[in-house]
Amino acid sequence: MICPSIPFISTLLLRHCGPFHMGDLVNWILVSIVQFVIGKRFYIAAYRALRHGSTNMDVLVVLGTTASYVYSVCALLYGAFTGFQPPIYFETSAMIITFVLFGKYLEVLAKGKTSDAIKKLVELVPATAILLLKDKEGKYVGEREIDALLVQPGDVLKVLPGSKVPSDGVVVWGTSHINESMITGESAPMPKEVSSVVIGGTINLQGILHIQATKVGSGTVLSQIISLVETAQMSKAPIQKFADYVASIFVPIVITLSILTFSVWFLCGSFGAYPHSWFDGTSNCFVFSLMFSISVVVIACPCALGLATPTAVMVATGIGANHGVLVKGGDALERAQNVNYVIFDKTGTLTQGKAVVTTAKVFSGMDLGDFLTLVASAEASSEHPLAKAVLEYAFHFHFFGKLPSSKDGIEQRKEQILSQWLLEAEDFSAVPGKGVQCLINDKKVLIGNRALMNENGVTVPPEAESFLVDLELNAKTGILVAYDSSFVGLMGIADPLKREAAVVVEGLKKMGIHPVMLTGDNWRTAQAVAKEVGIEDVRAEVMPAGKADVVRSLQKDGSIVAMVGDGINDSPALAAADVGMAIGGGTDIAIEAADYVLVRNNLEDVITAIDLSRKTFNRIRWNYFFAMAYNVVAIPVAAGALFPLTGLQMPPWLAGACMAFSSVSVVCSSLLLRRYRKPRLTTLLQITVE
Repeated sequence: MICPSIPFISTLLLRHCGPFHMGDLVNWILVSIVQFVIGKRFYIAAYRALRHGSTNMDVLVVLGTTASYVYSVCALLYGAFTGFQPPIYFETSAMIITFVLFGKYLEVLAKGKTSDAIKKLVELVPATAILLLKDKEGKYVGEREIDALLVQPGDVLKVLPGSKVPSDGVVVWGTSHINESMITGESAPMPKEVSSVVIGGTINLQGILHIQATKVGSGTVLSQIISLVETAQMSKAPIQKFADYVASIFVPIVITLSILTFSVWFLCGSFGAYPHSWFDGTSNCFVFSLMFSISVVVIACPCALGLATPTAVMVATGIGANHGVLVKGGDALERAQNVNYVIFDKTGTLTQGKAVVTTAKVFSGMDLGDFLTLVASAEASSEHPLAKAVLEYAFHFHFFGKLPSSKDGIEQRKEQILSQWLLEAEDFSAVPGKGVQCLINDKKVLIGNRALMNENGVTVPPEAESFLVDLELNAKTGILVAYDSSFVGLMGIADPLKREAAVVVEGLKKMGIHPVMLTGDNWRTAQAVAKEVGIEDVRAEVMPAGKADVVRSLQKDGSIVAMVGDGINDSPALAAADVGMAIGGGTDIAIEAADYVLVRNNLEDVITAIDLSRKTFNRIRWNYFFAMAYNVVAIPVAAGALFPLTGLQMPPWLAGACMAFSSVSVVCSSLLLRRYRKPRLTTLLQITVE
């Protein structure tokens, strides 16, 4: 196009080399490089697809460019030996390959932007750490800066103000505040003291901390988040199978349309149905028809259709990670858009999971102090949150102090507590969903609910039953205590609701979702809590194994069920639900069983997860619409449907450019999800804030 316009070069190109013009030979050589060297990837991909009995966009690119290339070679040879110079379309195959690859390059650039979330997470990991050195006696004698990758579990690290925490760990010395917003999304700095858990990648704001590394490398919270996001971005959503199916039947249809286009134009031209003035004097009916046919093949490549879902899923999972909502795959993202029921566990999910004893009453001749000692001695071996509350209450009663708030702190004080005032408990065992039992002074101690008492033949006196009912009507859990087969007293425990629980429940109702509460607690307490948060559908006194059965019962009519939980006892239900959502502060087992992880431990993220899913699949549907509508409009134009009326003809190289543009437009449509803002509850509930 350019060189013939330059006088010196044009003279060289017009020279003969045997029967060929130099310009034609240079064209042939350069286009062959583009066709078979640069375009080699298309031939390999098309061969692999055909070998497996399928067709894809690579088959269409190969067909279109090879047809143009082979025709041009034949025309060049024909003109060289006959003297008649038919038109040559070497530029068509070269420009088609160029535009397709340029489109792919733009797609890669756009997809790269969808991984910004992963890049930001990776950048959180500090490059170095300060290791505290010990002598043989265990005293700190110095410090050394080491590569953060060399940190081992058990190492004690020094974290300076303003620096990043090198790994997950526990504070062993110092107090400070840490900014965890990059991991949890929680903007308020979190106070840290001895025994507090810290997360690698977070920023120490004030004081110097000494932390003992507990998890390093791939075991850290940050690494697991990165792994989850990467896995989710690479996974296929079920709706992608529809696109793959459409593409598999679309390519044969396009090839058929291309052959039909060529046949119609060629036959009509052969029988004189249109004037020869429609093509120039150096062309002929065959070439005229072939160009329309190649344009149809090239413009109809279904690559835009194939990009519609994965690009949107990649953007959505990255955006979710930025908002503290980790999605484990495209299938989970797709299911969440159609959720009909959201089941909430009570303890630790709707409630704060920080139970406190509000009352203790003895209904026998036992002294209150002895009663609390008995209960605390039995509960000291339990890991249940209620056991911790009992220990703190009893410890405070006896010593006017408090146990450390963390599990590690309790372990550190355990031997001291036992030596001072706790009795030795033997044959301890937890009865799932009912309580605990053990032997103290060779007498059986039972601590739990009514079911545990009934199973062991313990009679609860009427005045104790009446007191228990009053507790339960006030959303408190009653713990019954029996010693040596006789009822001795009870304790009332309250677990405050999370401040956002009621608003989130109301928000779900506004979204057309039915909230359900599922708990192993008794009916009265469950009803009281449910009334406070606004849930009408309550399933109480459900054993851990029965929670999955409740999920399945709701799924029977085809409803999509989401389960929100935090404990080991929730993991069967999380796995059975169509969409399992684990609270970030929950157990590793619960998080492993779930499809979503709500890192911030905030119920508002349940709404964010569902809303993000809906927005993502609305965008995917628009992508499909654009991709399909584009082909519906473009194929007739490429086939020359408008040519008889308007003279509008789409050359194959322009068809290649339009096809590349369609792919880029779909990717850009997906990138609009980057503007996603999570729903504000005030807007969702139509609350006016003065």
